[in-house]
Amino acid sequence: MQNILVTGSSKGIGRAIAIALASDKTHLFIHGRDRDALAETEKLVKDKGSSCSQIVADISTTSGCEKIVKAVGEKSLSVLVNNAAIATVAPVEELTLDDWNRTIAVNITAPFILTQKFLPQMKKGSSIVNILSSAAKNAYTNWSSYCMSKFALRGFSETLREELRPRGIRVIAVYPRAVDTPIWDSVPGDWPREKMMKAEEVAKAVAFAVSCPPDVLIEDITLGNLAGTL
Repeated sequence: MQNILVTGSSKGIGRAIAIALASDKTHLFIHGRDRDALAETEKLVKDKGSSCSQIVADISTTSGCEKIVKAVGEKSLSVLVNNAAIATVAPVEELTLDDWNRTIAVNITAPFILTQKFLPQMKKGSSIVNILSSAAKNAYTNWSSYCMSKFALRGFSETLREELRPRGIRVIAVYPRAVDTPIWDSVPGDWPREKMMKAEEVAKAVAFAVSCPPDVLIEDITLGNLAGTL
């Protein structure tokens, strides 16, 4: 039985990944803040034959991260997916320090804490998947705090990969361009969501990468649409 943790799996990319990794050979730990949405993810995961545990926690706090660690307990994770993220879109002059610090807490500090806590229990052949963004490689107007966090997570991912390579633990970084998820509901502007990728496309790539033989490392996955406009 494989134990898999997916953060931010109440909707969007995280939910799609949880569903893609679900099977009668997996136990999914699904994390989110919205209990009702997480319950829907649990139903979809169980429909694919997987057992499942819900973890409702706010990972912008150390105590929220510790709640996840406690819920998983001594179980060894086969796959850790650091997916949860937030985005505050505004000119630099309008960003508050709280906006900045919360972005750091959710997008950078939480993946660090969870990775550090679970690593001692992870075995050779396990995978850590960090969901980044094209914003980890490109700058976008009014996305300074988000780009900052994804650039930082990219650096962490690449360094972690070198540290864990001798232990046979894979670190897979995923760089999708725009994906049609609920995050866009709160982003100012008129965005052509019909032209964006679907969360399921990202999930398929993750599922393929972690299903490869243990000695096969797919280090970076860059995803986009053929038009290349988003």
